[in-house]
Amino acid sequence: MRIDLGHENDEPEIGLIALIDCIFFLLMFFMVATSFKQQVGQKEARELPIVLPSSDASLRLAEATTAEPLVVGVDAQGQFYVGALRLSVQQLHERLRAEARAAPNRPVRIEGDRRTSYQHIVHVLDLCAFEGLKQVSLRTRP
Repeated sequence: MRIDLGHENDEPEIGLIALIDCIFFLLMFFMVATSFKQQVGQKEARELPIVLPSSDASLRLAEATTAEPLVVGVDAQGQFYVGALRLSVQQLHERLRAEARAAPNRPVRIEGDRRTSYQHIVHVLDLCAFEGLKQVSLRTRP
């Protein structure tokens, strides 16, 4: 029995239809994948739109301390306050340095507005750590 394998002079062909389909599929994949990327401004990319949580336990723990804490307030614009007195960053640093020298174990309570940038709160925490104040707490609202 003889099987006809075709002519011996036939050259192999590359299936162009399948190749065009693959290239079209890859093109569509990359077009769809890159269309979901949206450009955001520099400021929006750095800040997350979050609302800080509230906690009842932290209020009870803060009230349990016996020494009167030094209250540092941070408003929505990032301004620092000790009591009702508005302070610059340098004045706040000097005040924390004086408090650390007078009473190194005095607790510090940071009351930050929930709309303020987290960076302002971290700045106060860094100043407290730099001056050796270790009993630092953050006040939250119930």
